[in-house]
Amino acid sequence: MACFGLYCGKTLLFKNSSTEIYGECGACPRGQRTNEEKYCQPCTEPPELYDWLYLGFMALLPLVSHWLCIEWDSKKSCSSGVFFQQVSALLECSMAAVVTLLVSDPPGTLSIYSCGVRMLSDWYTMLYNPSPDYITTLHCTQEAVYPLYTIVLVYYAFCLVFMMLLRPFLVKKIQRSLYMPNPFESIYTALYFFPGLAVLQAVAGGLLYYAFPYIVLVASLANLAVFLVFAKIESYSDLIRKDRLLVLFNHWFLHAFGLIALSKENQLEQDLLLLFLVPVPALFYFFTTKFTKPSRIISEGAKGN
Repeated sequence: MACFGLYCGKTLLFKNSSTEIYGECGACPRGQRTNEEKYCQPCTEPPELYDWLYLGFMALLPLVSHWLCIEWDSKKSCSSGVFFQQVSALLECSMAAVVTLLVSDPPGTLSIYSCGVRMLSDWYTMLYNPSPDYITTLHCTQEAVYPLYTIVLVYYAFCLVFMMLLRPFLVKKIQRSLYMPNPFESIYTALYFFPGLAVLQAVAGGLLYYAFPYIVLVASLANLAVFLVFAKIESYSDLIRKDRLLVLFNHWFLHAFGLIALSKENQLEQDLLLLFLVPVPALFYFFTTKFTKPSRIISEGAKGN
């Protein structure tokens, strides 16, 4: 019997030295994907570099959200202890990432098996359930991009668990020595954005997979421009402050992250040369800002008249 559908396959039921018995056509089990002959095959290949970068991007989303919410809450309440809460968020997300890799297949290691991504439709197999006889619907919904779809949701769940375990304990400790009028506000805020991140992954995971390098590049450049303008960096002494250098290096890291994600694997060594261009926008602004100050332009225009 022919196996219809883009993601339908026959699962191996029994195998010995001379015989292989397959089941009926349907969805492949988790961790398997149909091949060209419509047989379900286990996925045992490691993820590609682009896949790891995608997972890194999705792992950074809750961490950045934590930091932004902590910073925002501290401005509303004029609270101290922001640094300790941000360190706690970093620790929570790091522990969640490690545990997620340890429980993934193969368990107990920091590596994972992947089925890979071939096309955008791999993320939305529920839209490709065939109905050849229009009477019996053949459901072949599965995780064709195993484990890129579910591993992110598992990571978010562990982030939430570690936040509930570690953050209240840390907040209670530092509340005794630092003024924190609303010590648990950042935790309450996280309870709102984590469901939003989960829905974003469930609905737009495939779109983010192909668009995240461009999102990172545009966001890093826009944030860098805003930072340079509002920080009023006009001299070398303004730039070498520790807090500003840390922000600048973070922007450069995100910019390099996006460039590496856009690189092609067969031309990776050539594309890595583009990383030397990462500091160029900031350096261009730094060396030209004195010539574009509105006060200078106005004064020189007045002198010319």
